[in-house]
Amino acid sequence: MKTTIKIDGMSCDHCVAHVTKALKETAGVSSVKVSLKEKNALVVHDDSVNIESLKAAITEAGYQAL
Repeated sequence: MKTTIKIDGMSCDHCVAHVTKALKETAGVSSVKVSLKEKNALVVHDDSVNIESLKAAITEAGYQAL
C-alpha cells in the first residue's frame, strides 16, 4: 500500500532526514520518500500499518501530520 501524508513544520534537509528515520522505524514500512518542497511523505507499507501510526511517528519526531 502507498500512503501520502502532508507534513507541517519541516524547514530543511535535517527535518526531512528526521521524519524519514521516524517513519522507516515504524513496523511494516518498506520505504519512505519525504519531500521538503511538497511538504509530504510517501510511505510504502504493508496492510498491518494504519495511517494513525504513521501520523504518530511524525508527531513524535516533532512535526505536524495533516
